[in-house]
Amino acid sequence: MAKRKEGNFFSPENAKRPRQEELDDFDKDGDEDEYTVSFTNGTSTLTAAEVGIIESIQLRNFMCHSMLGPFKFGSNVNFVVGNNGSGKSAVLTALIVGLGGKAIATNRGSSLKGFVKDGQNSADISITLRNRGDDAYRANVYGDSIIVQQHISMDGSRSYKLKSGTGAVVSTKKEELIGILDHFNIQVDNPVSVLTQEMSKQFLQSKNEGDKYKFFMKATQLEQMKEDYSYIMETKERTKEQINQGEERLTELKRQCLEKEERFQSITGLSAMKTNLEYLKHEMAWAVVNEIEKQLNAIRDNIKIGEDRAARLERKTEEQQVRLNEAEKKYKDIQDKLEKISQETNARAPECMALKADLTSKKGAYNEAEVLYNRSLNEYRALRKDDEQLCKRIEELRKSADQSLEPERLERQKKISWLKERVKALQDQESSVNQDIEQFQQAIEKDKEEHTRIKSEELDVKNTLNYNQRQLKELKDSKTDQLKRFGPHVPALLEAIDDAYRRGHFTYKPVGPLGACIHLRDPELALAIESCLKGLLQAYCCHNHADERVLQALMRRFYSPGTSRPQIIVSEFQNEMYDVRHRAAHHPEFPTVLTALEINNAVVANSLIDMRSIETVLLIKNNSVARAVMNKKPPKNCREAFTADGDQVFAGRYYSCNNKRPKFLSRDVDSEISDLENEVENKKAQILNLQQHLSALEKDINCNEELLRRCQLHYKELKVKIRKSISEIRELENIEEHQSVDIATLEDEAQENKIKMKMVEKNMEQQKGNMEHLKSLKIEAENKYDAIKQKITQLSELADPLKDELNLADSEVDNQKRGKRHYEDKQKEHLDTLNKKKRELDMKEKELEEKMSQARQICPERIEVKKSASILDKEINRLRQKIQAEHASHGDREEIMRQYQEARETYLDLDNKVRTLKRFIKLLEEIMTHRYKTYQQFRRCLTLRCKLYFDNLLSQRAYCGKMNFDHKNETLTISVQPGEGNKAAFNDMRALSGGERSFSTVCFILSLWSIAESPFRCLDEFDVYMDMVNRRIAMDMILKMADSQRFRQFILLTPQSMSSLPSSKLIRILRMSDPERGQTTLPFRPVSQEEEDRS
Repeated sequence: MAKRKEGNFFSPENAKRPRQEELDDFDKDGDEDEYTVSFTNGTSTLTAAEVGIIESIQLRNFMCHSMLGPFKFGSNVNFVVGNNGSGKSAVLTALIVGLGGKAIATNRGSSLKGFVKDGQNSADISITLRNRGDDAYRANVYGDSIIVQQHISMDGSRSYKLKSGTGAVVSTKKEELIGILDHFNIQVDNPVSVLTQEMSKQFLQSKNEGDKYKFFMKATQLEQMKEDYSYIMETKERTKEQINQGEERLTELKRQCLEKEERFQSITGLSAMKTNLEYLKHEMAWAVVNEIEKQLNAIRDNIKIGEDRAARLERKTEEQQVRLNEAEKKYKDIQDKLEKISQETNARAPECMALKADLTSKKGAYNEAEVLYNRSLNEYRALRKDDEQLCKRIEELRKSADQSLEPERLERQKKISWLKERVKALQDQESSVNQDIEQFQQAIEKDKEEHTRIKSEELDVKNTLNYNQRQLKELKDSKTDQLKRFGPHVPALLEAIDDAYRRGHFTYKPVGPLGACIHLRDPELALAIESCLKGLLQAYCCHNHADERVLQALMRRFYSPGTSRPQIIVSEFQNEMYDVRHRAAHHPEFPTVLTALEINNAVVANSLIDMRSIETVLLIKNNSVARAVMNKKPPKNCREAFTADGDQVFAGRYYSCNNKRPKFLSRDVDSEISDLENEVENKKAQILNLQQHLSALEKDINCNEELLRRCQLHYKELKVKIRKSISEIRELENIEEHQSVDIATLEDEAQENKIKMKMVEKNMEQQKGNMEHLKSLKIEAENKYDAIKQKITQLSELADPLKDELNLADSEVDNQKRGKRHYEDKQKEHLDTLNKKKRELDMKEKELEEKMSQARQICPERIEVKKSASILDKEINRLRQKIQAEHASHGDREEIMRQYQEARETYLDLDNKVRTLKRFIKLLEEIMTHRYKTYQQFRRCLTLRCKLYFDNLLSQRAYCGKMNFDHKNETLTISVQPGEGNKAAFNDMRALSGGERSFSTVCFILSLWSIAESPFRCLDEFDVYMDMVNRRIAMDMILKMADSQRFRQFILLTPQSMSSLPSSKLIRILRMSDPERGQTTLPFRPVSQEEEDRS
C-alpha cells in the first residue's frame, strides 16, 4: 500500500466537533501495548467521544478461542489486523452478541450454544463502554465506564451483569441493557453500525435494487418509523370497527331502556302508600338524631370563628402576594432596562473595535508614508550636497591644474588625522552620555510607579479617615442623644411621628428604629448581632399600608431624594410575641439572636422573627468553634451562625465581616470615641507621612528629569559635532583624491547626479501627496472612533443609577418575600389549630354518626319530627300490611325500578365511550397527517444528503455516479461511471470490476455513515475485493471521515498489515496472533427455532 502524506491527515483544521478531550490519556489503564501506534504529528486540540464507544473487549472460551483480550480500543480509529483465523471476526461477533444481538445476526451461527468452545461448559464476553460527560447514562451509579458481562451456557441460555466502572454489579436485567443501548443509540443489528464480513459480501454481490433500498431504510431507521406509522394506522382502523360496533349496540340498548321505562310507569299505583311509609320511616330515623346534634352546636360555632380568621389570613397572604408581584415586576422592569443598555453597549462594541483597528491601520499607513517621504528627502539633500561638492571639485581642478599642491596635501593629511582622533573621543563621550540617559529614564519610571502607588494608598487612607470622622461625630452626638446613632435626622423624625400620631394620622404609632428598642444581654455579642440584623436596626414597623404611606411622607421631609432611607416593615401589630418553640434552634451552650436580646415590645420581636428569623440564628463567639458546630451537624432548625467578630458561618461556607466595631449597639460610647480619635490621629499621621514621601518622590522626579534633559541636549550636541567632523574628513579626503580624477569624468558624474535629483524630487512630490491623503483618512478615523467611544461611555453612565435602583428593588423583593412567608407561617399555624378543633368535632360526631348513618340510609334529607317514636312505629306496621296485600297482585316495584336504572346507566356509559373514541380518531387523523408529511420531508432530506455525500466521495477518484430512489416501489438504483461523466454513460454497479464495485460500495457505506447516528462503526474486511489503488483511496476516505467525526469510534477489521498508516494518537492498531496449527473451521451447527428464541 502506498505511503500516505501525513501532513494531509488529521490536520487541525479537519477537527469539526466542539467537544474537547485530551486524548493522551484515553488509555488510562496502563502503558500502550506493543501493537499500538500513537499519533505524534503535532495535532493541536483533539476531540473524542464521551459516551457509547467501546473501550475494551475480552473473550473467554468464545468460538475457538480460549482467551482473547482484553483489547483496548482508542476513541477514534482502530484497526484489528491479523491473518485469517486469528480471531478478528470473533471480536466483531462477540461485540454483536455481547450487546444483546441474536446469533443469526452475526452470520456465524444460528444459536448461542454454537459460540461456546468445544470441550467447555460456557463462554464469557466482557465489553466496556465509555460513560463520560453531560450525556452519560446514570453517571452517579455507573461512573465513567459501563461494563457489560454476558455468560453463555452450553444449553444456549445467557445471563447479563451490568457493572459500574469500579466493578460493582448494578443490574442483571436485559431491560437495563436495552435502556443503555437506547440512551447511547447503539444498534448492533444496524448494518451501518456493524457491517459483518458475510453481510458485506452479500451486499457486494446483491443485484436486487429492493435489497439496497431496504439497506438504506434500515440504516437510517426510516424502516422503524414506517413500521410505527403502519401500526398506528392499523390501531386506528380497529378503533373505527369498535365505534361501528358500539353504535349498533347503542341502538339495541336504547330500545331496551324504553321498554323498562314503560314497565316502570305501569306500576305507579302503589306510589302513594309507599311514599307515606317512607316518610314515616324518615321521621322515625331523624327523631333519634335531634337530641345528639344539640351537643355539637357549640363546637361548630368555635370552628366557624376560626374559619373566618383563616379567611382573613388568606386575604392577607393574597395581598402580600400582590405586593410581591409588584416588587418583582419593578425589579424585572429595571433589569430589562439594564439589559437593553447592556445589549446596546455590546452591539456597539464590535463597531468600536473595528473603528479602533481601522484607526491603527491608517496610522500605520500614514507613518509608513511619512518614513518614505523623509527617506526621499534625506536622499535628495545628500544628492544636492554631492552636486555642490562635485561642482566645487571641478572648479578647483580647473584652477589648480598647473600648481604644485604637495605642501597643501601634507597639511590636509595632518588635519584629517587630528579630526579622526577627535571623532573617536566624541563617540566615546556619546556612548557614556547614552548610558546616563538610560539610567535617568529608568530612575524616573521607577519613581513614577512608586508615586502612583503612594497616591492610591493616600486616597484609600483619606476615605477611611473621612468615614472615621463621620462616625466619630455621630458617636459624640449620640452622647447627648443616643437616637442620633441611628442617623442625624432620627430625633427630628421621631418628634414628627409623635406629632402626626397626636393628630390622628396613624392607626397605630409606628415603632422604630428597631435597634433602639432592643438591649443586649451580653455586650460582647454586639458586633455579631449587628452583622446579623444589618439595616433592620434602622428600620420602622407600621400596622398597615396606610400608616406606611404617612411615614414615607414624613421621611421625605428629612431624607433628600437619592439618599438611602430606613426600611419600613408592614405587619399587623399584636400584643403577644410569636410562639416559635417548635421552629427555633436550640443548643445547650450557645444562644440564638432571639434569646441574646431583651425585647420588651412584641411588635419589634415579631418583626425581627418575620424578617430575619432570629430564632434560627446561633451566636458563637469563637470562630473555630462556630465552624466546627456548623460543619459537623448543625442543631435542628439552625440555618446559620455569627461569631463575636461579626463573621457569618454556614454549613460549608464562611464569610468574614468588614466592620471592626459595632456602630449602633455598643454601650461603652466613651471607649469607642477614644479608639476612633486615636485611629483618626493615626490616619492623619499616615497621610502626612505619605504626603512627605510623595513630595520627596516628586522632587527626585523633577531633578532626574532636569538631568535627563541636559544629557539629551549634550547627546544631541555630540551628534552634531561628530557629523560635522566626519563631513569635514570626507571633504578633505575628496580634495585629496580629486587630483587624479579627470575633469570630464567628474562632469559626467555631476550630470548623472542632477538626473537622480530630479527623479527623487518627483518621487518626493508623489509621496507628499499620498502622505497628505493618508493623514486626512487618519483624522477621519480618529473622529469616528472618538464618537463611538463617547456613546459607549454615555451608556455606561446611564447604567450606574439603574444598578442602584436594581439593588433597591432586589431588597424590596426580599422584604416582600419575607412578609409573604410570615403570613404563610401564621396561616399554617392557625390552620393546624383549626384542624385540631375539627378533629375534636369528629370525635364528638362519631357517637352521632352511628345514628345519622342509619337515618341517612332511610332518608338522606333532614326533616322536622313532632310525633313520638311509638306512634310512628304503629303507623309504619299498619301501612306495611296494606302494601303487602297490594304486592301480591302487582309484583315488586323496586326490582322493576332497579332494572330500569341499570339499563339507562349502561346506555349512557356506552354513548360516552363512543363519543370519546370518535374525538380520539379525529385527533389521531390530524396528528398522523402532520407526522406523515414530516416523515416524507425527513426521508427526502436524508435521500438528498446521501446523494450529495455519494457524489462527493466518488469524485475523489474522478468517478461519476448517481442514486435514484423510488420510494413508491421501494427500490434504490446506483449507477457509477469510473471515467469522466461527460464521456460515457452511467453503468450499473453489476458492470463494474470487483475493485471498482468495492470502492463504490465503500462510498455508499460512507454516505450512510454521514447521515446515520451511532457512537461507533465496525467494518469487517471492507477491502477484501479491492486492488492496491482502490484500497488506498478507500482507506484515505475512511480516515478522512474519521478525522471529521472524532466524536465517533471506527473499528476496521482487515487482513492487511496497515504498516503504511501515518503516526497519530487517534489511530490504534491491534494485531492478532497467528492461529494455532491444525485449526480449520469453527464448530457451528444448526439448531431449532426454539433454541434461537431462547437465545
